[in-house]
Amino acid sequence: MGRLFGTDGVRGVANADLTAELALGLSVAAAHVLAEVGTFEGHRPVAVVGRDPRASGEFLEAAVVAGLASAGVDVLRVGVLPTPAVAYLTGSLGADLGVMLSASHNPMPDNGIKFFARGGHKLADELEDRIEQTYRAHSSGEPWERPTGAGVGRVTVYDEGFDNYVAHLVGVLPNRLDGLKVVIDGAHGAAARVSPEAFARAGADVITLGTDPDGLNINDGCGSTHLQLLRAAVVEHGADLGVAHDGDADRCLAVDRDGNEVDGDQILAVLALGMREAGTLRKNTVVATVMSNLGFKLAMEREGINLVQSAVGDRYVLEEMKAHGFALGGEQSGHVIVLDHATTGDGTLTGLMLAARLAATGRPLAELVGVMERLPQILINVPDVDKSRVATSPAVAAAVAEAERELGATGRVLLRPSGTEPLVRVMVEAADIEQARAVAERLADAVKSALG
Repeated sequence: MGRLFGTDGVRGVANADLTAELALGLSVAAAHVLAEVGTFEGHRPVAVVGRDPRASGEFLEAAVVAGLASAGVDVLRVGVLPTPAVAYLTGSLGADLGVMLSASHNPMPDNGIKFFARGGHKLADELEDRIEQTYRAHSSGEPWERPTGAGVGRVTVYDEGFDNYVAHLVGVLPNRLDGLKVVIDGAHGAAARVSPEAFARAGADVITLGTDPDGLNINDGCGSTHLQLLRAAVVEHGADLGVAHDGDADRCLAVDRDGNEVDGDQILAVLALGMREAGTLRKNTVVATVMSNLGFKLAMEREGINLVQSAVGDRYVLEEMKAHGFALGGEQSGHVIVLDHATTGDGTLTGLMLAARLAATGRPLAELVGVMERLPQILINVPDVDKSRVATSPAVAAAVAEAERELGATGRVLLRPSGTEPLVRVMVEAADIEQARAVAERLADAVKSALG
């Protein structure tokens, strides 16, 4: 059996891979492990539990709450809120643990469990490993030590979480959004109420899409993975900005007034310049992944801003930021982390800060994102190959060297083994789309030939 915890918690098809029994068992195991490492020492432990609107979240939430309470943890049920809201409330309420039930941008049948440590930070890998080991041991018949009487956890519905989180978001903005017309696509997900409310309180004129979750329609033809409705609505309403979230609202993509997509790299570029101007871009540095568009790197160089690149995944961006004290980082997918105000990617905060930059400068989004030119990027997945040899194959290395010579300083090549599938991802950027495609196809053929 493979590792339960992936890069973003435990995820799978609800009631098939991710069952009520698994959710309950992992929650009990998490409580025992945190008790063993001293997290609960000297006080009665408290956990914050939230979820996105998926139908399966209802029974999975019940299982998680039951597991925690049975292990002696008091539970604050905050209901349907974004992942970053659960992280924020875990920190602001002084809770020992946060639990979010969501599968982010995945289709509705999926769900997931993510744990946050005290302060709202992602649980350390070693603690996840211990939780998994403890869960497996007790699944095999080892008995739990169970509290009784007054020792069991109490469960409270914490309705104040929504207002507390929205107030936090609006309170950290550098300026109001009065005069801006914004279309928000909530993906029928966790931000369906939060994001429109936050933008409205900050002064924006708000038009909404994807804000009527019924438990079944999350991410269904809407949100950050399906921008066509948002593009059309922004143009139709003459809006200044369109904002799209995913199911758990830890990411944000945008649309300008002409309906053009603005991705995470472009958002990062706009925010980096604004934060430098405000003196909040610590160490004059932004963190992005190796998959960020070459145009972003060239723009940062031209603007005199340092760029640190991490492995792909917002967890690696965050690790780099925390290790070196950087304030801003993110991914092309729209996971943007503003570490002074959030401990994880926060799609609503990202959208608000982007809107605040429009309001402060009086410039349209298309002009602001003009700071970077997004170079054409071709991505080809090469399946059924030995991905473990991609970094050591002489034939692959020779093909990459030849491609890099052809592209020169205005292009880039990246070969990356998939973390979950038997394939290699070939990514090529160039100033010309046809050159990028031709080089990518040659490289894909070379990978197939050498590793197939």
